Amino acid sequence: MAEASRMFQTVLTLTLPAPFSQTPSRHFQLVPRRHPIRCSISSTDTVKTAASQKIPWGCEVDSLENAALLQKWLSDSGLPPQKMGIERVEVGERGLVALKNIRKGEKLLFVPPSLVICADSEWSCAEAGEVLKRNSVPDWPLLATYLISEASLMQSSRWSNYISALPRQPYSLLYWTRAELDKYLEASQIRERAIERINDVTGTYNDLRLRIFSKHPHLFPEEVFNMETFKWSFGILFSRLVRLPSMDGKVALVPWADMLNHSSEVETFLDYDKSSQGVVFTTDRMYQPGEQVFISYGKKSNGELLLSYGFIPREGTNPSDKVELLLSLKKSDKCYKEKSEAMRKYGLSTSQCFPLQVTGWPLELMAYAYLVVSPPSIIMSKHFEEIAAVASNKTTSKKDIRYPELEEQALQFILDSVEASISKYDKFLQESGSMDLDVTSPKQLNRRVFLKQLAVDLCTSERRILFRTQYDTQEKIKRHKKRRTESSQNLRWLQKAVQMRFSDYKTPS
Repeated sequence: MAEASRMFQTVLTLTLPAPFSQTPSRHFQLVPRRHPIRCSISSTDTVKTAASQKIPWGCEVDSLENAALLQKWLSDSGLPPQKMGIERVEVGERGLVALKNIRKGEKLLFVPPSLVICADSEWSCAEAGEVLKRNSVPDWPLLATYLISEASLMQSSRWSNYISALPRQPYSLLYWTRAELDKYLEASQIRERAIERINDVTGTYNDLRLRIFSKHPHLFPEEVFNMETFKWSFGILFSRLVRLPSMDGKVALVPWADMLNHSSEVETFLDYDKSSQGVVFTTDRMYQPGEQVFISYGKKSNGELLLSYGFIPREGTNPSDKVELLLSLKKSDKCYKEKSEAMRKYGLSTSQCFPLQVTGWPLELMAYAYLVVSPPSIIMSKHFEEIAAVASNKTTSKKDIRYPELEEQALQFILDSVEASISKYDKFLQESGSMDLDVTSPKQLNRRVFLKQLAVDLCTSERRILFRTQYDTQEKIKRHKKRRTESSQNLRWLQKAVQMRFSDYKTPS
């Protein structure tokens, strides 16, 4: 499954850039083609082909034939001899496998800049690229449009062998329908992230269509540049785009490197190597011939991996796994107005999500809980903004604030929220066994079974973290109650001792 999508290392921005924000300056140019293509896409036969089916380019995710043609083209275009070859693998449909012994600390790949796709890449249809750049289209929508433009030209594009090896339908949640998201991911907060991402892609396409495509229909015909093709191109970007730290964070598609699958057990990632002038990664373990070679897509939760890449690691194998816990301030709270104003001032909502891991929760979550349970007293109301600042991580003061008098109440509030979330997961997992898939097509049935299994795996892993949080919180409450009981007993003993001492000095009548 991991072959479905690739993000190598560092941070992939989960929300798209604001449409038409100023793009950053460029620092490396790709080698230009000697004979650029002059085109008017709407008059080509490829448009008719593209219009006849949803996505006429790309391949099935397990196609080795297209991948072998890609490797040959890359070798002919300047990719150095490789110590890895592409094969069908257990983790992911396709992956790179060691052909020779590979040492720990060895640099691999060496993909030259001329074989990397970035915002500086030359367009086969130069006029289309100039129109987008004149309108200051940011890198993400620029690259999405570039992929569609090059794909629609089929064999006329320099990148045809690369595009033919890309999956025709990436596995990301962009390809889940709203009904599927509602049905299978109702318990998980990743559903909201998926809906937000789909809305971002839709909004970006509509913005491009209204501002640019509709004004240049000969360059951007709707039968080629439409919502379906943009969903495909953004699916490719979300799953394969890499940010290169040594090139000022430039984002790029790196052919061949994006055949590498993810493992949570490695920490190596892609970057540009100035000495060899190529994109490389450095192994952090040894590989023997026949072993699959892995890199890290970054420290992402299972939900984030599903969101972009369409796969879930085996349960308990991802140390970066987490689940989002929803905490809410009720409108019936006697200080709702004052607390909600403090929250808004620091960018918080009255319903806010915080990440939970098996190792614990962030300080911001505890601060939010303090704010929610704070009583309507003059003394505490003076601290609302201070607590909200800590909960939002927008303070330079001490973050680990503590209110011992509110500790037990805050922990109980967190426990109630955790158990409410667990009940949603329990309901889905109990119902999933008898869930009616309601399909007659064998192909569609396989898809629904596959999606349901992904949802079950995700919910199982997220519920596991909630169970651990539930146990830890219960233990904290028990310890707090024990300390409170002991303090009360000590106070009674002290009072009794004072009374006995006083009676010793009392004068007889």
